[in-house]
Amino acid sequence: MSIYIILQIMLLVAGFVCLVKGADVFVGGSSALARNFHVPGLIIGLTIVALGTSAPELAVSTLAAFQGSNEIAISNVVGSNTFNLLIVLGVCAVICPLPVEKVVLTRDFPFSIIITVLLLITTCSSVLFGVHITEYNVNQEVGTVTHLIGFILLILFVSYIGYLIHTAKRQPSEDETGEKKPLGKCVLLILVGLVFIIAGGQAVVHGAKEIARVVGMTETLIGLTIVAVGTSLPELVTSIVAAKKGETGLAIGNVIGSNIFNLLFILGVSAMIRPIAVNIASMYDMMILIFISILTFFFSFSSKRITRLEGLIMVAVYVADVVFAIMR
Repeated sequence: MSIYIILQIMLLVAGFVCLVKGADVFVGGSSALARNFHVPGLIIGLTIVALGTSAPELAVSTLAAFQGSNEIAISNVVGSNTFNLLIVLGVCAVICPLPVEKVVLTRDFPFSIIITVLLLITTCSSVLFGVHITEYNVNQEVGTVTHLIGFILLILFVSYIGYLIHTAKRQPSEDETGEKKPLGKCVLLILVGLVFIIAGGQAVVHGAKEIARVVGMTETLIGLTIVAVGTSLPELVTSIVAAKKGETGLAIGNVIGSNIFNLLFILGVSAMIRPIAVNIASMYDMMILIFISILTFFFSFSSKRITRLEGLIMVAVYVADVVFAIMR
């Protein structure tokens, strides 16, 4: 292995560390700031914490869009959602069976599946409905996430968050017992967190592109595997800690909420910056994500919980998906 590759791997790892630490600092500062203004904890969780845990994906995808690395932008989102469903939930279910709240089964989970299906149809309709691929090439472009689609995704995101906040305000709020910090310290933490997130995103995108170029891997494969896993570390670490403490009730809701955030906000912002080309590999990955979402929904719906055995199956499916992505 050449020194150049080793340096790029070190840059990639350093970028992931900055992303995870930056997201943690950003969430801490933002949550404390919100408490100072007496914002209910549920709304903090639905908005600020969701933004913080998805900040690595946002940084990587938007920076990739700015730099024209569209394959990383879309494969990072699809790969992160796949990782969240199969590994984050699967590992947590192995540690402790995950109960699933009724509202997640009736509102959030179906919504996440519907928007994934609609994204696939709107971006790859020509291939899905009659236009045959003359030559199989995973890098062949088959669709585009246009500015208009990106705008629609952002409208859906704002509507969804608005609905969640409206619903939360109608429910009785609990007393806020979280730590409060001075206003200046909150702002400083937010700014430091953003600096770490942006710097980490730059490092990840650059390192991933260089590794892909040198070893001959496509940007789609890099985004779907290495980058997706790295940017999903906040969700993974948070959920595992919660599972070990037995606080599993909200784990699946947090993952589904993060996936919706990734699809609507991150992909929407990235497409508004620059239209994102969808190749055959990404089209297949979206199909796989839909299948995985339905499978996880079935596990959740069957007994209103994800069992340890089902968690093991989910982890095995993820391993098979990665093997398929590498071999294709």
